[in-house]
Amino acid sequence: MSTTAARSDVANRADIDALVAEFYRRAFADEHLGPIFLDVARVDLSAHLPVMGDFWDTVLLRAGRYHRNALRPHVALAVQGELTEAHFARWLELWTATVDERHAGPRAHLAKTQATRIAGSIRRRLHGGPAELVTIEPQHPGEGRP
Repeated sequence: MSTTAARSDVANRADIDALVAEFYRRAFADEHLGPIFLDVARVDLSAHLPVMGDFWDTVLLRAGRYHRNALRPHVALAVQGELTEAHFARWLELWTATVDERHAGPRAHLAKTQATRIAGSIRRRLHGGPAELVTIEPQHPGEGRP
């Protein structure tokens, strides 16, 4: 599927499940991410895929199925083995490529946009920063007043 016209948008849970399964197939085989998933986190893919399906179903289709704390397992993982900028960049690169190869449209774009935001937020939180970038600092009492 090489043209946008040949690729459909993410339409339903079946699309999400296929996307997530393909992404994790690639991530587990990846020389940089594979060891994190397999050796450090020891992810059980049969248990992980339905959870990630619920997560992306909630993000993309507003299904409301994901009720976990997405940060918690990443914090535990960072304690076991450092998650570097390179790990986050590679995760995002694989996710984006997988989405682009399978889908095109508003939800596919949302999947990539949200992945970028989520990866950035988790990365910042693991390094003691805010969950989201602050673009306007709040005024402190007494500042900015004549």
